Amino acid sequence: MHFTSEQHLDDGVLEREFTLGEIPGILWTPASASASAPAPLILLGHPPLGLRTMYPRLAGRARHAAADGFAAATIELPGSGDRPRWAAAEQARADLRRAMEAGEPVGDEIIDALVLPLVEKSVPELQAALDALLSLPEIGGPVGYSGGVISIGIRLAVVEPRISAAVLFAGSLVPAAMFEEARRVTIPLHVLLQWDDEGNDRQAALDLFDAFGSKEKTLHANMGGHSGVPQFAGDAAARFFARHLH
Repeated sequence: MHFTSEQHLDDGVLEREFTLGEIPGILWTPASASASAPAPLILLGHPPLGLRTMYPRLAGRARHAAADGFAAATIELPGSGDRPRWAAAEQARADLRRAMEAGEPVGDEIIDALVLPLVEKSVPELQAALDALLSLPEIGGPVGYSGGVISIGIRLAVVEPRISAAVLFAGSLVPAAMFEEARRVTIPLHVLLQWDDEGNDRQAALDLFDAFGSKEKTLHANMGGHSGVPQFAGDAAARFFARHLH
């Protein structure tokens, strides 16, 4: 891990950009974090729109996490932002747009082509980032995962024992194979669902929640579209992490 820049935000949070090999990332640490008092870590997921595009939302989530004593970090997804273009992913996105614009159902073949390779590539990168982040003296466990592509969160919860709890954002376009993996998830889960999400199949989201094998799982559903998550829903997610990561 190589830090490329740093700045102190106005609330005392230290924001550092880094590279992990050729993968860009950002780490936010609260002012209280130190070698003698390392902060628990939350990995922030995001959709494949690029870190620069997602920065305002990611930084907002990270600053809220820092106010609760957590460090937060994120990395660029494969094929996004400044990373090399990924022809197969570009084709899958084009097929998805074409189907949606034509008002056609999005078939399993498109969903699998869009999501499964992204999961296969991104989860090992997130694990490598976790190795590097937890080697820093000011960062400690336990670790939580928050948001992003729900299929990535499912796979990470299954294969990465250092993830102790996760907040997942319900979304559609979940491959059938991920429902089987969801049954193997055992960590505590807090799932956010926008009831009127224009891009989400509500029943598929409910079926996925039902499939999770966790003994502790909470579905927090709110009225409104994709971008209308109310502040109190975020506050509930913060309380969930406070219970499981402190």
